Amino acid sequence: MVIAIDGPAGSGKSVVSQRVAQRLGFHHLNSGKLYRAITHQVLQTAGTSNDSSTIVAIAEGVEILPADGGLRISGSFVPDAELHGELVDRHVSAVSSVLRVREIVNALLRSTATKGDIVVEGRDITTVVFPDAEFKVYLDADIESRAQRRYAQQAESTPEEQRSSYEEIRNAIAERDEADRTKEHGALVIAPDALYLDTSHLTIEEVCDKVTTTIQSDKIQQEN
Repeated sequence: MVIAIDGPAGSGKSVVSQRVAQRLGFHHLNSGKLYRAITHQVLQTAGTSNDSSTIVAIAEGVEILPADGGLRISGSFVPDAELHGELVDRHVSAVSSVLRVREIVNALLRSTATKGDIVVEGRDITTVVFPDAEFKVYLDADIESRAQRRYAQQAESTPEEQRSSYEEIRNAIAERDEADRTKEHGALVIAPDALYLDTSHLTIEEVCDKVTTTIQSDKIQQEN
């Protein structure tokens, strides 16, 4: 079974998908983390270049392996805080809009999904990567709520001298929203058959409760 969770930056996709997977005993996949890993490698190798051929060459050669607290990217450990830093934030949309990069990541996600039940998160997961997923969720929230969440997350994981201001985070999210809505490949779209949840004034546990309750109810109806 594939449970696909979509939504804009800061809507709660990562935490909700992780906890829903834990509750159901499913594997968890984060497509955004793979795009961030490729973006990090692009920045390390080619700086802020947006040349698509350079990005594709790097994406095709990068090795991404799981690691506690982050990822091992082409042999080097990169912590989650760095993968979610402002520099990667500003460039990941451009990298993820390159069609060949999306093909690389999508192939990896689909291959992994054949190995067992999963909860998978990321933009266009419900519309492009897994359009036939058994259950789809679209999490949303107003920009102020999303910026505040990212600001709080940063305070927990990033040294004070390396933190961005609330205004910088909010502006970065606004720029990311615009890029995600308008990019040619993998644009952010709400699947018509997705469960839509505005998480602006909900706790993580409340969101998880709504998602798991709906999934379990749907499964009972299908079995009957």
